[in-house]
Amino acid sequence: MANILVVDDELGIRDLLCEILNDEGHTVDVAENAAQARLARQAQCPDLVLLDIWMPDTDGVTLLKEWSGAGLLTMPVIMMSGHATIDTAVEATRIGAMAFLEKPITMQKLLKAVEQGLTRNSLRKMIAAAAGAAPALRADGSGRSAQPAPALLEMVAEQGPQATRSFLLDKPLREGRDEYEKAYFEFHLAKESGSMTRVSEKTGLERTHLYRKLKQLGVDLSRGKRG
Repeated sequence: MANILVVDDELGIRDLLCEILNDEGHTVDVAENAAQARLARQAQCPDLVLLDIWMPDTDGVTLLKEWSGAGLLTMPVIMMSGHATIDTAVEATRIGAMAFLEKPITMQKLLKAVEQGLTRNSLRKMIAAAAGAAPALRADGSGRSAQPAPALLEMVAEQGPQATRSFLLDKPLREGRDEYEKAYFEFHLAKESGSMTRVSEKTGLERTHLYRKLKQLGVDLSRGKRG
């Protein structure tokens, strides 16, 4: 399965998350502070990180920003907190966090967020593999390399109208990620007839957080209702 890093200064939470994720077949590493998290990130290259916001040495948002600035945010990060504000959650998402879980964390929300995060990580690896494909030969048949054509990622979410979307991979990561996320949320809004409650359940995002995310991406919230 996956290698997951749990970063939390509370022993009880680390043990609980470890037990749940081990039962799901995942390999779990733990860290009780940012210093240990840095070492674990370097040694293990986890597929996903569950990161607490409030920690004694360095808070989770600062660590997230550090990883992002150093180009080390190569895995999905799910933030956790029992005291964070909406503004903190939005800031973490802006930096690069995939989701935010409020403590106490229910097993259902945890497993759903982890599943979505691992799916995103698989997608990221697929994009990286496509972008690193060998360049095409010249039209004259010579063996000299030509400029590679823009890589495309085509995603088929479900059968039905407008279910297939293509994404150019030859663009900045943030721009490509925003494009994908916008398409992702538009798809679920249309599928759920514009119901924010059902989209919140499907995506694992709290309603207020979801609404702000949609506004940030420029998603037309009336689109799903018209569909």
